[in-house]
Amino acid sequence: MLHLTDLDTLKIESADTFEDVNALLYRLGVTDGLPVVPPTASRIEAMLNGRDPDAVIAQLPPLRGRATMHKLAMCAVMAGCRAEYFPIILATIEAVAQPEFNLYGIQTTTGNATPMILLNGPIIDQCNVNAGANALGPGIQSNATIGRAVQFILKNIGGAVPGYTDKATLGQPGKYTFCCAENEGATPWEPLHVTRGYPGEQSTVTVIGTSGIVEVVDSNSYTATSVLLTLAHSMTIAGTMGGRYLLGGGEPLLLITPEHADLIAQDYTRHQAQQYLFDTARLPL
Repeated sequence: MLHLTDLDTLKIESADTFEDVNALLYRLGVTDGLPVVPPTASRIEAMLNGRDPDAVIAQLPPLRGRATMHKLAMCAVMAGCRAEYFPIILATIEAVAQPEFNLYGIQTTTGNATPMILLNGPIIDQCNVNAGANALGPGIQSNATIGRAVQFILKNIGGAVPGYTDKATLGQPGKYTFCCAENEGATPWEPLHVTRGYPGEQSTVTVIGTSGIVEVVDSNSYTATSVLLTLAHSMTIAGTMGGRYLLGGGEPLLLITPEHADLIAQDYTRHQAQQYLFDTARLPL
């Protein structure tokens, strides 16, 4: 039987050793297997920064866990977040809790889908979020810990426990952490959040249910259409989740390097490039 540890009743004393705290939390099943920052009362209070610890911002599936500020702050502390990252985490949880995101399906699927967090606006520089080289890799505290905190929340509050309610057959590395930002200074088009109706100076969080990464390598194309053709053909790989939606559904996410984006922008607007991919990424029946 699955038993979730109630984070509201879990008390960690500052006198406890790092090793003892990690052994306890691992035994209780609230970590990701890696060491965590001990969530002492003082660290949680600093993360809350005056917020009401009992305030509930969402109920998260599959177990409809109540996401109180206290629980959210505890997960953020364990993940290694700085206090200035906490508003990003709150916005992310509010976003994934929206019914249209279908968090229940993502949390319980036998596939490997998990929320990817994509940031736009001034918050990128304010929190030093990596939007450049190796943006999906290691090395930057904000990228690593924001995504990790969200995964702790989905598991410890939502109840998506691997092997029980999380039915992923293989899983994916993105279920440790999956957070980056759009490189707004390098894009030849409007940033994503602007295309979705937000002012450029507004900080936003976009969440995408993402089934892993497929790397597309094209070092031989010298025209915009050639690059787009490579991308379109890559989107129709047999067996991928995207391949199930070739008849009109789904929303594939493409992360394009600045070099390829500049090349595409020579001949295509963003909308024109999207339309080309929509028309071309097809498999014959």
